[in-house]
This record gives sequence, structure tokens and C-alpha cells, in this order.
Amino acid sequence: MSKPNYTGTYHMVEQDNMDSFLEALDINFALRKIVCLLKPTKEITHDLATGAMKIRTLTTFKNFNMDFTIGKEFTEDLGPVDGRTCQTTVSWEGDKLVCVQKGEKEGRGWTHWLEGNKLHLEMRVQGIIAKQVFKKAE
Repeated sequence: MSKPNYTGTYHMVEQDNMDSFLEALDINFALRKIVCLLKPTKEITHDLATGAMKIRTLTTFKNFNMDFTIGKEFTEDLGPVDGRTCQTTVSWEGDKLVCVQKGEKEGRGWTHWLEGNKLHLEMRVQGIIAKQVFKKAE
């Protein structure tokens, strides 16, 4: 079974439980309120042959870039998010991309999957789950 190609530009259309997720990351109240108002765009470049991925999360407040190869652990700088670094691995679980971030916060990571023209993102930390849904740009 071939893996899906995530390449594309996606605009957020839904968000759930983001404030609780950010609070679990020790993000201060004011910044949590700002982040919860943002409508990020994700630009993803995915090379199926090599497993190389670039995910650009773009907002009017701050941008976040993540470059990695699927299946290879790397040191991720989460400074723009919460000032931490962690050891990160993104792997395939079926058609889903599952990220495990080992560091100060227990159970940290995320899962991305595609359903039609929608990109789903489930973010986890310390038992708290936040969800975002993005629609692919035409």
C-alpha cells in the first residue's frame, strides 16, 4: 500500500481544546488567548521517494518550520512554541503520520492524517488532546 502525499497548502477551518493544550505546555494566559485566535496556514512539502518533509505553519503572529525525514530521530527546536527542545521522531502508522516528542513534557506529540481535501491534526501532551482541521487550498 502506497503512502499518501501530504504536499499542499492547507487553511485551518476548525479547532478544539487548544487553550487546555497550551496551558499543559505552560504557555501564559495572554499568549494562549492570542494563539487561540489565530487561523494558521500549513504549507507542506513531502518527497515520497526520500521521506523528507517540510511543514511550515504560518500565522500573522509567528511562523514555525519543521524539517525532517520520516523515521529518523532529530533534535527539534520548539523555541517558537514553548521555549523547549526535544528529541522527535515522525513515523508512519498506516496512512497517518505520528510524531513522538521526547523531552520535559510527558506524552507529547501529534498525529496528522488526510480525509479527502482535509488535513487533520491531533496534538497531545500530558493526556490533553487538541484538534485542528485544515482544508486544502484549491
